[in-house]
Parts: sequence; structure tokens; C-alpha cells
Amino acid sequence: MSSQITTHYKYIRFQLSEQKPKTLVYDILNNNSDDLLGQVKWYANWRQYTFFPEQGCIFSVGCLDDIIDFTKKVQENHK
Repeated sequence: MSSQITTHYKYIRFQLSEQKPKTLVYDILNNNSDDLLGQVKWYANWRQYTFFPEQGCIFSVGCLDDIIDFTKKVQENHK
């Protein structure tokens, strides 16, 4: 896993929370409140990293763009 992946964005950040034998799990945290907003982790059925939101969380287009950007980079590093 490359340390070159951006993990801090304007409103959210990604923090490694678990290292499984072949994949990683990242928590998505709000920069102001440290609230857990969801996770980016491997979804075996689709054979790719995906976004798992916490129940009741609402995301702006900008935050979703950041989640997509991060998830794509983690996926690319996994290959």
C-alpha cells in the first residue's frame, strides 16, 4: 500500500482502521467533529473497494467526490 494516497480532504479524512490479510479498511471521519461517517473496505462480491456509509449520514456532492477519489486510489493500489 502506497503512502502517497491523499487521506485528508477539506471536510473529511480517511484513517486506516484495520489491516486484513489481503485488504485494508478505512474509516471516514468528519474533520470538525471526528464523527464516523462510514468506511471504505473490500466488497468480495464485486471484487473491489466500496463505500459503506453509516446509517443516517448525509453527504454533499463534494464529499461524495472525495470519497470516490479516495476509493479509486485505494483500488488502483490494490491491483
